[in-house]
Amino acid sequence: MGRNLYILAGTLLVFSMIAFGVSYTHIAQQPSSPGDSSLWRTMGLALFFISMVVSLAAILSSLFEQAERHTEEEHRQRRKKR
Repeated sequence: MGRNLYILAGTLLVFSMIAFGVSYTHIAQQPSSPGDSSLWRTMGLALFFISMVVSLAAILSSLFEQAERHTEEEHRQRRKKR
């Protein structure tokens, strides 16, 4: 699960960088372009924020999986001792 969340966070980060890049190019200032540059910057910030939240979830998921594995190993060792 953690690996999938890392991939999602990375993808969202790439899209936010693209949105920031579009906001600073002349593509966003063309009359027929989708939205103005402030819309692209806002979308980039939103994608960046979502990316950071997803990466935090990935980190927490990995930590909980590691703690669960450690607990299972302790239970196995206790059973062997009995």
